[in-house]
Amino acid sequence: MSQCLLQVQGLHGWYADAHILFGLDLEIRAGEVVALMGRNGAGKSTTLKALMGLLERRQGQIRLAGRDIGKLAPHQRARLGLGYVPEDRRIFTELSVLENLETGRQPPRPGAPHWTPQALFELFPNLGAMPQRLGGRMSGGEQQMLTIARTLMGNPRLLLLDEPSEGVAPVIVEQMAAMIQELKRSGIAILLCEQNLHFASLVCDRGYLLDQGRIVAAGTPASLQAHQQQSGL
Repeated sequence: MSQCLLQVQGLHGWYADAHILFGLDLEIRAGEVVALMGRNGAGKSTTLKALMGLLERRQGQIRLAGRDIGKLAPHQRARLGLGYVPEDRRIFTELSVLENLETGRQPPRPGAPHWTPQALFELFPNLGAMPQRLGGRMSGGEQQMLTIARTLMGNPRLLLLDEPSEGVAPVIVEQMAAMIQELKRSGIAILLCEQNLHFASLVCDRGYLLDQGRIVAAGTPASLQAHQQQSGL
């Protein structure tokens, strides 16, 4: 069995005085793709922000490859191999594809694939066809690919992906699925927030179902879908 890469115990999180996450326990192994599923407002994106250190008020234990990272700043977590792709993309619209990629570059690290622009262009042929195009002149799906590629330039061991299929064309969704499967083969672990059940079933080994900031079920994407239908979540 592969190494437990991320272990989370008793994770709580707040926005100001609003308690959003309630004692989450989850784990991800190296090379595994795990989904966080649930309706809008269930706490999926907040969970990723808490793991990345972007939630100001939080408590609980977060261990990455056995190291406690719960008190580290976001940039320190990134240097240890935690990559984060937010839902709202945040590319540099006035920079080219290549220039955007360079903003994410970090040195190679043990236990993680080493990514170069050329390797990423093989993974994302759409980007390879437009290396000099400005970010602001790309489609939403192309911007989503660029955001993921830029994060991979940091050579992460674990990738936090927030709704990668949201608002992009079906053909791009299929390309995203193929990309995630290729990343899995490279050894990267992925924690994926996703509402698209078909997409989750294509790429995920297993998942957790969230409701009102609590994990209410765990299992395969098919079993979680059945649980959602039976419980009305």
